[in-house]
Amino acid sequence: MINEQIRDREVRLIGENGEQLGIMSVREAMKLAEEAELDLVKIAPTAKPPVCKIIDYGKYRYELARKEKESRKKQKVVELKEIRLSPNIDSNDLNTKMNAARKFLGKGDKVKITLRFRGREMAHMHASKHILDDFADSLSEIAVVEKAPKVEGRSISMVLAEKKS
Repeated sequence: MINEQIRDREVRLIGENGEQLGIMSVREAMKLAEEAELDLVKIAPTAKPPVCKIIDYGKYRYELARKEKESRKKQKVVELKEIRLSPNIDSNDLNTKMNAARKFLGKGDKVKITLRFRGREMAHMHASKHILDDFADSLSEIAVVEKAPKVEGRSISMVLAEKKS
């Protein structure tokens, strides 16, 4: 709330340089803000009495937007990368897939490893679970199993995340 939107009888006022000006009526506070050619902004509406500050509202909004943009820039969005395997995968192919997973984990992404079954392979689903266990064991120095292997329809999948050191 700014200027005329403030409906309280009295407020605790903070000056433009951050100094406490004490508790006063809203009219007096508005008068001080107008003399300084600035705005009266309610910054703590739940306090007793509410706290208002004399500031340039446009500049204040600009600073908030800039800080928010800066904090968004520093965020890292963790993506979920998927690696698909089949039950009759050869060891060299498995090593290639492990290197890809290592690269994804190094970038800070999570990796979903999916073991897909087709046709008659469905009859031997649980016999192939060791492939996922071996995959997790070989990456255990850099990754931790976030979601254990689970059967989902025609596939078994698990999620690996980077190990926090």
